[in-house]
Amino acid sequence: MAAREHGYEVTVRWSGSADGGTTAYKSYSRDTDITVAGKPTMILGSADPTFLGDPERWNPEEMLVASLSQCHMLSYLALCALRGVVVTGYEDAARGTMSEERGSGHFTEVVLNPVVTVAEESMVETAATLHEKAHDACFIANSVNFPVRHAPEIHVAGH
Repeated sequence: MAAREHGYEVTVRWSGSADGGTTAYKSYSRDTDITVAGKPTMILGSADPTFLGDPERWNPEEMLVASLSQCHMLSYLALCALRGVVVTGYEDAARGTMSEERGSGHFTEVVLNPVVTVAEESMVETAATLHEKAHDACFIANSVNFPVRHAPEIHVAGH
């Protein structure tokens, strides 16, 4: 089967230029507005506060970790649905680690910590094993050059 290509268009607009532009490294705003045509929600972005960004806005590093978490979740939920595992709750407190040296940085790992609730005790074992398959299926995890680990917890509804 031939490979299929998918395109994704996102607009990132610098919204901090009103303060005089980049006249000095420490004085310009790192604020951005991130939009996708036809979608109502705009993400307000900035740099990490360590790099003089607004701590109340999303930074690229957080968005990368969120992308990995969401992609894993969507892959996992699809696999559960196909395997008859009824998921009634899913929450992930994902954590990414970046190393910075000589003016540049790179992620060293992301750890996903999904807490999954399933409908019945008989689904727990399958629910646990599907995380590895979800990892293998995740487009975003397959696109990064650092380890993406997962440490899931599986609970049964009502217990």
